[in-house]
Amino acid sequence: MHIETPTILSNLSTLLNSLGIGPINDACSTGKVWQSSSQASIRSIVSPVDGKEIASVKFADVDNYHQTIRKAQEAFQAWRNWPAPKRGEVVRQLGQALRENKENLGMLVSYEMGKSLQEGYGEVQEMIDICDFAVGLSRQLYGLTMHSERPLHRMYEQWHPLGLVGIISAFNFPVAVWSWNSALAWVCGDVCVWKPSEKTPLTAIACQRIVQRVLDANGAPEGVSCLLIGDRVIGELMCADQSIPLISATGSTRMGKAVGATVGARLGRALLELGGNNAIIISQDADLDMALIGAVFGAVGTAGQRCTSTRRLIIHESVYDTFKEKLVKAYQQLRIGNPLDSHNHVGPLIDKDAVQNYLSAIEKCKVEGGKFIVEGGVLQGEGFESGCYVRPCIAEVENAFEIVQHETFAPILYLMKYKTLEQAIAMQNGVVQGLSSAIMTLNLRESEQFLSCAGSDCGIANVNIGTSGAEIGGAFGGEKETGGGRESGSDAWKIYMRRQTNTINYSNKLPLAQGIRFDL
Repeated sequence: MHIETPTILSNLSTLLNSLGIGPINDACSTGKVWQSSSQASIRSIVSPVDGKEIASVKFADVDNYHQTIRKAQEAFQAWRNWPAPKRGEVVRQLGQALRENKENLGMLVSYEMGKSLQEGYGEVQEMIDICDFAVGLSRQLYGLTMHSERPLHRMYEQWHPLGLVGIISAFNFPVAVWSWNSALAWVCGDVCVWKPSEKTPLTAIACQRIVQRVLDANGAPEGVSCLLIGDRVIGELMCADQSIPLISATGSTRMGKAVGATVGARLGRALLELGGNNAIIISQDADLDMALIGAVFGAVGTAGQRCTSTRRLIIHESVYDTFKEKLVKAYQQLRIGNPLDSHNHVGPLIDKDAVQNYLSAIEKCKVEGGKFIVEGGVLQGEGFESGCYVRPCIAEVENAFEIVQHETFAPILYLMKYKTLEQAIAMQNGVVQGLSSAIMTLNLRESEQFLSCAGSDCGIANVNIGTSGAEIGGAFGGEKETGGGRESGSDAWKIYMRRQTNTINYSNKLPLAQGIRFDL
């Protein structure tokens, strides 16, 4: 397959310059100041799209870390006293700056991470959307009033800024998940310290440049937005740091367990968004054509590298063969190649380690007895020089297979049959992850049963849409080994604040609660 380089990459240096990215970039920023150690490790960032170096980045060291935390602590002392609507106005301006940079930032997201250009634009749009949500939230940080049992007393609760919020983000959504946390944290009065994935630091640098221009224009204290580019050492320092009351971490379940243990040992808060093993139930009463779109996009979108990607299809036995035939035909039409070419459906995996994990999962599935009806493999030749392009594949399996119980961050789709809805729901729930789930059905009773307390055990449960993709208005997150965290919409803002209950006595006596007498 011959792939022409899209015109948008014909002058990559212009794109990078527009976002404030040079050939070699410093490790960390507290705003106006960018710094790196004299002994900084320099890492080359290579695009999975074509295997070419985009730029180099200096990694932060321990001294950089402590300097950054001190600056963030200083910034919090001032930022928390800004009125919440004024903080919201800053976030509103950030949303506008993201609108102005949407095309260039979306291109960089696509090129650095490997997702399709439309998904790159969509990720920036998510950032814009959460800014809009946060602006309204800045005037809605509501507490409650309660009636006191004591006369001439008033009780209420209020919410105060928490402090420093540490954000550890993953490569697959290199900027959107950061914005979910930071936009809410900022209107709540917190400051943010961000460690992006070491696989996608350039988009983080671009975001820091954009947000800092907005902060500077509003006279915000230096350190409201801090960036630390580094490896797991920086992440471990953040998790163990008593001065960071909340760590929001996105990544694998294995990583999340380590983060949770470290943060929990110091009684800090951990907001964990971890792995998913998401299933769609295809009912005998489903609109199969609509179900096909949801299943295919869920399985191959972002090359299967979303935590909400569809991993399993649980199909009623009466429509199993029909739907399987539709799937195979759809997969035959998939176009794999440069994600910056809008004609392609599937781009590359993030790197060659991800390719190896994909190949290992295929082999394990075959050893356990899986039957591949669409074979996988690594693509080679012109256009695939990076070695990161793979074929989306489909296997018929049993839900109990060990490999099916694990999340593989790659476009591997598992099919299985069911007889009754109760059986299908049990299969859907029969994994350790609990992020996203869906049922395709036109049967009202089935949909309501799926959404009941005896239905899906996931944090997200959809009817007649797939598992992949979420709007910012709803709280995003999952149960079980997905971590239990909630980000983005609804009342997710509360984790970024501390609750305080207040009682005011405006009488001339001091009665005690519960009728207790204490006379002197």
